[in-house]
Amino acid sequence: MDASGTDTVRTLLPGATVGVLGGGQLGRMMALAGSAMGYRFVALDPAPDAPSGQVTPQITAAYNDRDAARELARRSDVITYEFENVDAGVAALLTEESYVPQGSALLYTTQHRLREKAAIEEAGVPVAPYRKVDSLAELKVAAAELGLPCVLKTATGGYDGKGQAVIRQEEELEEAFRQVAPGEVIPELVLEKFVAFKCEISVVVARSASGEVKSFPPSENIHVNNILHLSIVPARVSEEIQLRACELAETLIAGLDAVGLLAVEMFVTEDGQLFVNELAPRPHNSGHYTMDACTTSQFEQHVRAICNLPLGDTTLLTPVVMVNVLGQHLDGAIKATCTQDEKDNKLGVVPKLHIYGKTESKTGRKMGHINLLCKDTGDGLSWVEQSKLWRN
Repeated sequence: MDASGTDTVRTLLPGATVGVLGGGQLGRMMALAGSAMGYRFVALDPAPDAPSGQVTPQITAAYNDRDAARELARRSDVITYEFENVDAGVAALLTEESYVPQGSALLYTTQHRLREKAAIEEAGVPVAPYRKVDSLAELKVAAAELGLPCVLKTATGGYDGKGQAVIRQEEELEEAFRQVAPGEVIPELVLEKFVAFKCEISVVVARSASGEVKSFPPSENIHVNNILHLSIVPARVSEEIQLRACELAETLIAGLDAVGLLAVEMFVTEDGQLFVNELAPRPHNSGHYTMDACTTSQFEQHVRAICNLPLGDTTLLTPVVMVNVLGQHLDGAIKATCTQDEKDNKLGVVPKLHIYGKTESKTGRKMGHINLLCKDTGDGLSWVEQSKLWRN
């Protein structure tokens, strides 16, 4: 039995076709990395000109279209996903009719914050204190138990700060509840104790179908308006904390019987404690630095894991700062990286631009990223500051 619980371990060599649920930038970068290894790809996405569809064949259909899912299964030797909010019925159908080494159990777990937190605790890994909330009255009781500040979140959905509210004072409880649960039907909610953290880090870890595990170096992550802005590697924490973070991530991916990639986001407190915040069972924004700064990228590693190849070396080859390019930064980022710039030579920074091919550029929308290869991460941060693109 393989790591995902299926009866046999399948090793899929180059030439096989990987089907991807989702045609966004993660699927696009996965296809680019896997194609270089000799794999074929096909994506399923409702957008006619999805980023993945620009570099690989695409089935254009809704994610809950079961006929389209069967078509994806027919054309694929193995199926993976690039985002976790996959329709549960489609996920179950695919596991029955195709080879999905990641299975559907981890999707079921990570699609729901309460299930996710319980699974993390069951694996023996600490999370911030939390309570399940079903009403305003329960929110008030939970806030009194946990103490303020707290963060109220929907149990399902939500990303980049959506579906959540920070509560700092008792007077804000009702407003936060109405913000997160605005309709008559109240969704499942979770209240989390706000962790006074020194910084946020994440570890992207991989596990193959036969159970081999390898983690990438932790990245230190800085968010602006609840959207990831910078990933700094090496993270500016002690080696002991970096090692412990990797150990926690490896414990989790093994405990969850996960196959493929798992991104583990953590808080680091002033006294060096680590609390897991969230999981993502796929390539992750904070792992984009690996594309240019590691021996193996997270996207190649994911393909290796689901196809049961030996996992690639994860050595960091150079310090790096990854900076996200949002819609309002796109034109400036292209100009800054595609023209001769004196600050590149002065700081010794090598900018590597990655554009996602999205059809419409919007403020706050992730349109690409730049990996700034440098001798010291301080130089990469200076490049970001001197470019002045990210001050708006």
